[in-house]
Amino acid sequence: MADTATKAGVSIIHRPQRAHVARSAWTLLIAIFAAIYFSSLFTPPLLDDVDAAHAQAAQYIARTGDWISPRIDDIRYIEKPPLPYWAVAFLYRVTGAENAFTTHLPNALAMLGLAWLSWLWARRAWGDRAGLYAGLAVLTSVGSFLFTRFIIPESILAFFLLLALYCLLTGLEWNRPARIYWSWASVALALLTKGLIAPVFFVGALIPYLLLTGQWRRWRALKPFTGLLLFLAIAAPWHILCGLHNPDQGHPAGNHPTVGNVHGFFYFYFINEHVLRFFGLRYPHDYNKLPALWYWVLHLVWIFPWSLFLPALAFAAWKTRRRWLQHLRADAGQTVDFYLDNALREDVAGYVLRLKFRVRTIWLLSLFTVFTLLFFSLSTNQEYYTFPVWPPLVILIAGVVAGVEENRALANGDGGHPLLSAAWLSGAQAAFAVIGVLAAAALGWGLWQSRHLPYVPDIGTLLAHRGVGDYTLSMSHLFDLTGPSFAALRRPALLAAIVLLLGPLTGLALRLKARHAAATVSIALTLTIFFVAAHMAFVRFEPMLSSEPMAETIMHQGSAADTVILYGEQSAASSIIFYTYRFFNARPTLLVLPRCGQNGEGTTLLWGSCYPDAPDIFLTGGQLSAMWGTGPRKWLFAQDTDRANVEQLLAGRLYPAQSLADKQLWTDRPLP
Repeated sequence: MADTATKAGVSIIHRPQRAHVARSAWTLLIAIFAAIYFSSLFTPPLLDDVDAAHAQAAQYIARTGDWISPRIDDIRYIEKPPLPYWAVAFLYRVTGAENAFTTHLPNALAMLGLAWLSWLWARRAWGDRAGLYAGLAVLTSVGSFLFTRFIIPESILAFFLLLALYCLLTGLEWNRPARIYWSWASVALALLTKGLIAPVFFVGALIPYLLLTGQWRRWRALKPFTGLLLFLAIAAPWHILCGLHNPDQGHPAGNHPTVGNVHGFFYFYFINEHVLRFFGLRYPHDYNKLPALWYWVLHLVWIFPWSLFLPALAFAAWKTRRRWLQHLRADAGQTVDFYLDNALREDVAGYVLRLKFRVRTIWLLSLFTVFTLLFFSLSTNQEYYTFPVWPPLVILIAGVVAGVEENRALANGDGGHPLLSAAWLSGAQAAFAVIGVLAAAALGWGLWQSRHLPYVPDIGTLLAHRGVGDYTLSMSHLFDLTGPSFAALRRPALLAAIVLLLGPLTGLALRLKARHAAATVSIALTLTIFFVAAHMAFVRFEPMLSSEPMAETIMHQGSAADTVILYGEQSAASSIIFYTYRFFNARPTLLVLPRCGQNGEGTTLLWGSCYPDAPDIFLTGGQLSAMWGTGPRKWLFAQDTDRANVEQLLAGRLYPAQSLADKQLWTDRPLP
């Protein structure tokens, strides 16, 4: 029996049927989440560089209870807001386990939250099918998979910003003040996740949205005074306390700060890390900016395969531009013709509210996407910086794809013409099939060429070191792949080749038979299995990406009285520091590196190392040579790029302990 009651502007028809559809959708979404995100939490171990470095910050918080000033290797590290570290530190304390699973769990849960929120939003704007597609697209986009393999805050930031936008829209549309407060709180949490860009992106979408809709006249509904107080109550305390705990110690001398002469937190965090970073003037200058063409084109990769439907989205937007402008403004009302066109509908008022919600969803998400993309096109950037716009983009894509499949009308008063021809979807599906066949052929060729090559467990020894972008871009290591390295990837390559050959072709056959829902779901299932294969391949790169086996060697053959020394930046072997942290009772690892960034070195810990009370963990080559072979056992790590320097400095006194990819571990006396 139909239930035509209207709740918050959404007509709820056949409630039991919709509940069954929602359960079916979430059975599929949970299964895909488990396959792609949950199962990958266990392997590989934490990676060197940012992954284990950020985990060290959480490790320090969990051990000391200092929730204000995180540290890495006992050096102040306040480049980023603390919420991601807090979440990981909380899990360390609750579970007692400091490993890859607990470290990466917050990112995985953020992805599940994004899938839920995208499903909810698209479902209310376009219906059940669009909701399912939005959730699937969030979980199975290439960028979402790539940039949740290590601990960076982008997925958490994307969740809080999308939640803030959703609460803002529903709070205004359905007159729910509590939603407005949730929006303020979400922006504050986003600020604590990534910094000032969070409120900038939110306001950058909010202001033009209010102007276009005419809702600026309802400014009181935004709770500007009490909402701002809530925002400050959440976001301000840490910033104030951190500034008090890390005061100014003078001013830098020229371009090279000196010990005891360093800016405090407020300058470093707000000016250096935000304003100067935007203009590419941050000190030290260790960030690249993607070339403009690649910056825009790569977004086709980050939301692939759903980016194949972007032409349909663009054409639908162009076709409906006048209709959506007519329905956008709150004070424009609806024309008599509109009501006459829809007089036969069972619930005209409910339909109007749903249409308005859909139109305003399109505008709000579009404005947010455009502003954020333009912002990072001007700023310094990394590939994953635009992560927050990927869920809004795939929500819009899901709405168009579902509308075409359901033969939904273009707009009101147009004679019932369909939104777009199904040929748009068939074309996208055909492109997916072509890409799948070509990729499968390339993988097959690689498998054939490597059929006689031996399997080498340490794939790092087979890679080139081309240094594209000086490795400051997160995907630079992809250019290090070589033919011989393919022999270590046979099993995942075979799985990927099979699924890329069969999946897209099956989807195309389903699309041509007008089994549209099955065809679209097949895209998600194809990517799910491909990502399982990709993660298997990713694990094979462990010897190159992580130094955890060397940490195991040190703990197995050494003692708590030993000393670990890294030749160069801590980021080169941050996983050694992380995994030996408890073994050495939180004693910091020594670094052969100038303190406070003389000669532009020591960039990761530069600011904290300039403080007068920074621990004395920095050594010169002469100091290393003098202490080598004295006292308790010493362990020395170096990358291949520094190997010649180490062998020259300590000639005749090095005892090899372990070689791993492009990394060496020595000790100063024979091992038992």
